[in-house]
Amino acid sequence: ILDNNLMMSYCERRGKDTIIFATQDLLNTPSKVSLPEEEEARGLILPNGDINWECPCLGGMATGPCGFEFRKALSCFHYSKEEPKGKDCYETFRDMHGCMSGYPNLYNNTDDDDDDEEVAGDSESSGVPTSFNFGESQSNVDSETREHENPSEGSK
Repeated sequence: ILDNNLMMSYCERRGKDTIIFATQDLLNTPSKVSLPEEEEARGLILPNGDINWECPCLGGMATGPCGFEFRKALSCFHYSKEEPKGKDCYETFRDMHGCMSGYPNLYNNTDDDDDDEEVAGDSESSGVPTSFNFGESQSNVDSETREHENPSEGSK
């Protein structure tokens, strides 16, 4: 403020804060700041068919301690041409499961949903895992692996 009739905009620092005093003319001037356009929300699969590793739906799985194994298994399944889909991905999912069982506090599946039992039953008939219970013990994984590798031994 220079005198009673002439006012100017100015800034004043008070501690950690900066206070901006603006004239009415400055406040009435349209902003010259342009914000970037918001990107269209993207899901797990990008328009070109690739996997969107930044999708929040993955819950950080792609970047966790088993991120490499997770990305490899999901990529194998996504790009699989086998019938049923993912039949050729057993080993990559087994590797991912082995890694995740080394981090039970991080990857423990505490979901007690009944649907898991139905899906697990389906996987036994096809010999291809369609779901993984990340809370399983390693001995369960080892026995499933032996059954997959030696189907003639099967469950007794």
